Amino acid sequence: MSYVVDFKQVSTIGLESSPVQEALAGLRANEARYFMNKYSHAFTVTPAAESTETLQYVNRILKEERDIQFAAKPLETSSFQVENIRWTYVFYEDGLSVNVLYTIDDPKKRAVGFKLSEGMEVPQELEGKFKFARQKSKLAGTIRGSFFVIKGEY
Repeated sequence: MSYVVDFKQVSTIGLESSPVQEALAGLRANEARYFMNKYSHAFTVTPAAESTETLQYVNRILKEERDIQFAAKPLETSSFQVENIRWTYVFYEDGLSVNVLYTIDDPKKRAVGFKLSEGMEVPQELEGKFKFARQKSKLAGTIRGSFFVIKGEY
């Protein structure tokens, strides 16, 4: 069942199995606040078990672009379009958030972003391959993030 993420009352609904559930909930709420403030879009998540197409899309891009396959269990996904950008998110049990920003009409503005919840280690699949910048968030504490540009068509 889909769930609209509330960034005012941060909830761990759907993330209970994560060892960093509070931080991951804050990270998810941080994303929800961004989309509401920038696009007036309500950020909705769906359990990963109910969104296999979304998972396959993200997994295909990760595999074909950088030969990355995460061992962590996906908990939730989100997929939507605002303006000319298709956004796709996967939130993993270990505290990782992967997002795909895919502009419909501009192949130069397409990327995959990684955000690490506060308290989690860099996943083995990303270790040594990416440098992570830090940003502070009232909702999520310290977020570490990185990205790569998508070269293919998806």
